Amino acid sequence: MSERKFNLGQIVVTKAIDERMKSSEFFKSFVMRSLTRHIDCDWGDLCEEDKELNEQALKNCDARLFSSYIYGSDKEKIWIITEWDRSVTTILFPEDY
Repeated sequence: MSERKFNLGQIVVTKAIDERMKSSEFFKSFVMRSLTRHIDCDWGDLCEEDKELNEQALKNCDARLFSSYIYGSDKEKIWIITEWDRSVTTILFPEDY
């Protein structure tokens, strides 16, 4: 992991993510790898426009940071969102939003 470009604040997960992590070590590992990617500014499976919005948010510290990662053969997504003030980072399924 390289030098951190932003603070994560408190890391929280939704109930659905928590339950899935408790029932699957593979999924738990995927979530941890995804969080590392988020910290390293690898925004995952986003379009170029959304990646650029994240880069601008890093420079200006005025917007949230958003990442999306795909898990497994079912192409299930998780999202990681760090709030604009960097106080909280939430890990969730899109349907939890």
